[in-house]
Amino acid sequence: MSPEPDLLRTPVPKASGWRLFLKTVVARAYPRVIGQQRERSWIFFDVFLSILAVSAYVFVYRAIGAPEEYVGFVIVGGAMTAFWLNVLWSMSSQLYWEKESGNLALYIMAPNSMMAILLGMAIGGIIATSLRAVAILAVGSLIFHVQYTVGSIPALVAVFLLTLAALYGLGMMTASLFLLWGREAWHLANLAQEPIYLLSGFYFPVKNLGFWVAAVASIIPLTLGLDAMRQLLFPSGAALGFLSVPVEIALLAILTFIFLVAAWWLLRYMERIAIREGRLLEYRR
Repeated sequence: MSPEPDLLRTPVPKASGWRLFLKTVVARAYPRVIGQQRERSWIFFDVFLSILAVSAYVFVYRAIGAPEEYVGFVIVGGAMTAFWLNVLWSMSSQLYWEKESGNLALYIMAPNSMMAILLGMAIGGIIATSLRAVAILAVGSLIFHVQYTVGSIPALVAVFLLTLAALYGLGMMTASLFLLWGREAWHLANLAQEPIYLLSGFYFPVKNLGFWVAAVASIIPLTLGLDAMRQLLFPSGAALGFLSVPVEIALLAILTFIFLVAAWWLLRYMERIAIREGRLLEYRR
């Protein structure tokens, strides 16, 4: 009888470099995409409750006789709310919850990059959240008869993609900060939610806040992204815009670079502390 091959000694090919990075991204994005299909009731309630919130602003604007474009501003802002909530709860506080559930130590010890893990979370979150955003945009536009006039499709696509890149780059960066702050992450996430709605101009043109307030609020990518998209989607958007679209595109590109570099540096800093001190980054009091 011929001897059976020693399977234990068979070399197993191991991914490394960019292959490991890409496999990590796909593996971490997979649960978020599939998870949305398993809980379809969540999608219904997310869209339904978002439409209720948007409807309140629409009825207020129509009651006071505001220009009809404001209804479209509200619908677009309501759709982008889905991305902000995904960044706030599924990105910024993610590492803190992974630590609480005992998974963060495995992430630190694994040979893959923490940047790849968070990038996978971001891509999975974008795919899952895009379905909700499109549903909110479509249902709200049909109910309230919103008319769009697209000024430039390439510019609109560039603004949308850069806004998402900068927004999720901010989420990657704050994920490390929330972990460093420990239990305060939950309270900070709650504290940041409503002020961002105001400063980003979700339901009104951010120009109405005044130049300097809008300029400070522009550190949040949604502020510039929403303003540019409204200028490109509505005829009167340019008159109500904070800055010109090319300037806002350039600023979004700069914010994307800054947030991604800061996220990379903070993740490396977090890993160094974890390896050197043997603890997962809650500061001693």
